[in-house]
Amino acid sequence: MSLKKIITIPDPILREKSKAIINFDNKTKKLMDDMLETMYAAPGIGLAAIQIGIAKRVVVIDVSKDQKKSPFFFVNPEIIWKSESKGSYEEGCLSIPNQFALIERPEKCKVKFLDYNGKESVLEAGGILSTCIQHEVDHLNGVLFIDHLSKLKKSLIEKKVAKQKKEQERIVV
Repeated sequence: MSLKKIITIPDPILREKSKAIINFDNKTKKLMDDMLETMYAAPGIGLAAIQIGIAKRVVVIDVSKDQKKSPFFFVNPEIIWKSESKGSYEEGCLSIPNQFALIERPEKCKVKFLDYNGKESVLEAGGILSTCIQHEVDHLNGVLFIDHLSKLKKSLIEKKVAKQKKEQERIVV
């Protein structure tokens, strides 16, 4: 396994639509292993392959709060149902560092996907897992959580991230 660099806004790759995995093989498993290691090191609870510069429909998620890791692996995830009822969580994103906003999404969703071993599965999720699945599938479609905000709030976050990047790039001797 190896750590990968997480891409941040305004990199245009984050707006690309990811392509389906056609041949599920050991390279797919290696990608998921690398993504999981990268996500845990960041630290985060979800990561889409596009966030490490790979435009493939692969997502890893672990919303467990305790020391015992409980990861989910989603290859070619497709949300096939969303509840009418809504829920709100304060979302953040590894590609939009140190920025958070309250986002309203369907409270539950059902997702069809291939698991870590390439087996087709369906999962109905609620709460933070549902939110995380929707957030990561958005990434696969070139959508960021800030796209769910007003133009003003989105612009403010983009400016804050740009300012943070400039401050990090300064060299003090």
